[in-house]
Amino acid sequence: MDQEARRRRLTDRLPELGAEAFLVTRLPNVRYLSGFTGSNGTLVLTPGGGRFLTDSRYGGQSAREVPDLERSVSGAPLVPTVVAAAEALGVRRLAFEVDGLTYRSYRDLHEAGIELIPSSSEVEALRWVKDPEEVALIGAAQAIADEAFGVITGKLVPGVTERATALELDMTMRGLGAEALAFDTIVAFGEGAAEPHHHPTNRALRPGDVVKMDFGCVVGGYHSDMTRTVAFDSIDDTLRTVYDVVRRAQQAGVDAVHAGATAGDVDRASREVVDAAGFGEAFGHGLGHGVGLEIHEGPALRPGGTDVLPRGAVVTVEPGVYLEGVGGVRIEDMVEVTDEGCRVMAGTTKDLLVLEA
Repeated sequence: MDQEARRRRLTDRLPELGAEAFLVTRLPNVRYLSGFTGSNGTLVLTPGGGRFLTDSRYGGQSAREVPDLERSVSGAPLVPTVVAAAEALGVRRLAFEVDGLTYRSYRDLHEAGIELIPSSSEVEALRWVKDPEEVALIGAAQAIADEAFGVITGKLVPGVTERATALELDMTMRGLGAEALAFDTIVAFGEGAAEPHHHPTNRALRPGDVVKMDFGCVVGGYHSDMTRTVAFDSIDDTLRTVYDVVRRAQQAGVDAVHAGATAGDVDRASREVVDAAGFGEAFGHGLGHGVGLEIHEGPALRPGGTDVLPRGAVVTVEPGVYLEGVGGVRIEDMVEVTDEGCRVMAGTTKDLLVLEA
């Protein structure tokens, strides 16, 4: 991955921001711009290069991962290392990430004579567009999730609990090569599926339950995210109808995705299907979000959203209908945005599966 080109795109923004350098403290952004994968890294970037700052735990690692920037490895706290880097680079006006710097650090840097200029989502906006290597890593994480889904559906038997199923799903993804989980796995049986972000409990699986599973993993720092809802032994007429509505709404959302589409328009295409079926009040969340180095990043597909989808973005399309006391259905795919439309990254069927008890 060409981190140098990424840094140039960021520092090209400095004149408009009125800054001489960019202070990057959010770790996903540090990784995106430098390749560093550790837990303590900071960048001070100028048009001519910049400095990478870390502590002694990561001396060797940073030498391997960040070979093309000057490095400062010390045990000093953030503020003095940033001040020293700014002095060495001959800069005083630093743009900083408003979501990445604590008030204490801001105050101390200001008192040390550093002029701080707030910026919002500058690096995150660059990250919306994935390069081919990033798409390949997201695809690898999705392939593991697809395979894990095939494994877990074969292990759903009467009496197994949500927690045990979630653990089995997590272990399966790990066993297939995932380096981490993308987020806490959601497994919901029956009435629990009516909660969009249900936490698995000791509730046991029974014939007639729907089973909603929202899960993903990480490969090379990049995440996958998918949701499937299946029926165990049978499904009542109401939830069968809901499944059909969500399936059609999800396809409508996928069909609306293309480079240049507005996030709100894509959300509307899916939501109109749910509204027309009379379940609009049961679909309360946004349609989707970007996925990459973080599980939730831009662009955000939501009602009235103004984000414009760029070619190369990877976003989720995940409508759901949730009926309290009855159950719920969500179907979610990641899609890669193209000029002509999008490419669905999941290989798992979205047709209703009714598993034998």
